[in-house]
Amino acid sequence: MSNLDRQPVPAACGGRGFVVAEPVRELLSPRTVQLGESTEVRRLLPNLGRRMVGAWCFVDHYGPDDIADEPGMQVPPHPHMGLQTVSWLHQGEVLHRDSTGSLQTIRPRELGLMTSGRAISHSEESPKAHARFLHGAQLWVALPDAHRHTDPHFEHHADLPVVTAPGLEATLVLGTLDGATSPGTAYTPIVGADLTLDRGADVRLPLEPDFEYAVLSMAGEAHVDGVPVLPGSMLYLGCGRTDLPIRAESDAGLMLLGGEPFEEELIMFWNWIGRTQEEIEQARHDWMTGTRFGEVKGYDGAPLPAPELPATRLKPRGRVR
Repeated sequence: MSNLDRQPVPAACGGRGFVVAEPVRELLSPRTVQLGESTEVRRLLPNLGRRMVGAWCFVDHYGPDDIADEPGMQVPPHPHMGLQTVSWLHQGEVLHRDSTGSLQTIRPRELGLMTSGRAISHSEESPKAHARFLHGAQLWVALPDAHRHTDPHFEHHADLPVVTAPGLEATLVLGTLDGATSPGTAYTPIVGADLTLDRGADVRLPLEPDFEYAVLSMAGEAHVDGVPVLPGSMLYLGCGRTDLPIRAESDAGLMLLGGEPFEEELIMFWNWIGRTQEEIEQARHDWMTGTRFGEVKGYDGAPLPAPELPATRLKPRGRVR
């Protein structure tokens, strides 16, 4: 999924300077962003108060949207570099195309994982014949310097490991939780898990004290470490936890996101993650001149043009608040 903001604000991300090294309860409110012509999303990261959670650097939550008589998601071809995209659905389908030749329909609780590496382009759309409702999340993972120039590739995993407890099913999207590991390729110590809770469930998730964590609410009402978290909001939890108490006030859906605090300082502009002004300038030039990012074949529409770069120079910084 793309950042379709025509006047994107550069985000300085990364570095350990502002990682909260103890448990906290910091509730993040979303910013509403229009995605294409018919999809509105709630953007949780980057946030004015929190730029990253581990290597997770971008989180959009959308739906449930009634698209029975609508085209649904329509995101034209656009570029990425220096990151992975994680497509995750609770309802509906998304058709993924990319410049490596991948063509894949992603369905609920199937992992669509695209590693941009040095350069890739892709599109996302609801199939012409689609389900009535569309509901999901789109997330980005920053690639560390050692892997950010890797070959671009796409993975689709329909069969993912599940951790269970009374009233809980936790599907491993990325990384490891309670001994279960996702087949998705990860380049940093990380976890992403989809939590389905029955009403009245009262559980404690095992956590890694060296990781920082956040919980995104997808549906229902749950109390996370005593804090009510409603759909479209995210609770940042800091580090230093060995477990996390969650109580479901209704049937609920959450996403647990976490990982080792990301050491490196980054620049995130539009759909690119780099380290210097020059890298971002080169990426824009390459996209606008039709080089490096390849071609998405089969999408009925023109690629997205890149926005203009800001007048002020982009600088990588540590975590800011």
